Amino acid sequence: MQSRLWKLWSIQKQNWLDFWHAHSGDWHWLAEKPMPIAGLNRRLWRISVASFSFCLLLTLSSTIATLGLLANSVATIIGAMIIAPLMGPMVGMAYAMVVGNRRLLRRSFLTALTGVILTIVTSAAIAYTIGLRAVGSEILARANPTLIDLGVALAAGAAGSFANSRRSIADALPGVAIAVALVPPLSTIGIGIALGQQSLAVGALLLFLTNFTAIVFSGALVFLLQRYGNIQKAQRGLSISVFLLFLLGIPLGFSLKNLLVQENVRRNIGDLIRRQTLTFADRDIRSIRVRDFRGDALFVEIEISAPFGSISPLQVNLVRDFLSQKLEKPINLQVRAIPIEILESEPTSIDVP
Repeated sequence: MQSRLWKLWSIQKQNWLDFWHAHSGDWHWLAEKPMPIAGLNRRLWRISVASFSFCLLLTLSSTIATLGLLANSVATIIGAMIIAPLMGPMVGMAYAMVVGNRRLLRRSFLTALTGVILTIVTSAAIAYTIGLRAVGSEILARANPTLIDLGVALAAGAAGSFANSRRSIADALPGVAIAVALVPPLSTIGIGIALGQQSLAVGALLLFLTNFTAIVFSGALVFLLQRYGNIQKAQRGLSISVFLLFLLGIPLGFSLKNLLVQENVRRNIGDLIRRQTLTFADRDIRSIRVRDFRGDALFVEIEISAPFGSISPLQVNLVRDFLSQKLEKPINLQVRAIPIEILESEPTSIDVP
């Protein structure tokens, strides 16, 4: 009886496999082998050199990224990410770390360093020449990294290493470049230097260092899992990477906590002013921002559409006191009222039957 059931199971299994192979086309589950080590060596040596093409593409990428950041254009920034060749030497560093190739490690690091300096200098020169002082949301987004950015960089580093070791999925590399966004943080550093805003430059530097370290670390792990190199050769590099990620994770964790607190406060303030205040109950509230924390004080900005003169400073102070009492925190409230004009037609003079 048992042998008969086993035979039936074998037949059903074979039928299922035949059906799968007949309808899966050229996709063979886990059938593709990693690139031979000689081929991967040649590939990573080629993309880890500071060639004329590398410098030209990076200069163009940083130019596009800087202009996109200043114009607050997401599409332009994405275009800069696609052509940026900066991830190549970082993947080369990850590979060199696990195989113990010190020459490739030095070459990749110097190429990456050259790219970093070139991007910052180009962006600073463009921002200084244009002279635009406004800082848009895209620039601010690169200056406030959190642990979420660390997670993105870890995943992107793993994807980049895996894609470089597989011939069939090299087309995924532009998508990886978009995901991790290496050039925009460097361009933000240059913009911060040109504008004399140290906080922008420091925040963007933290984001880039996070991306850099996470890409090398996760990329090295992926190469190890594919049996390139060995853990003994990679032990020192991985230990340094883990230590750096731990140090970088401290400010990133505080930043994420601050972001969550701000979002919670913003949501609570929105509910309070809409439901429990007469001043804003019937107004078109366009946005509510919790801009900063200084000690226990909350700095809140509310943008509304309202007829000119309909909101007085006394009303703003009353709302501030109300929010302070409800949230049990001192509030610094700024209301930005965008004036609207309401026009009404006269009654119609046509007799309606």
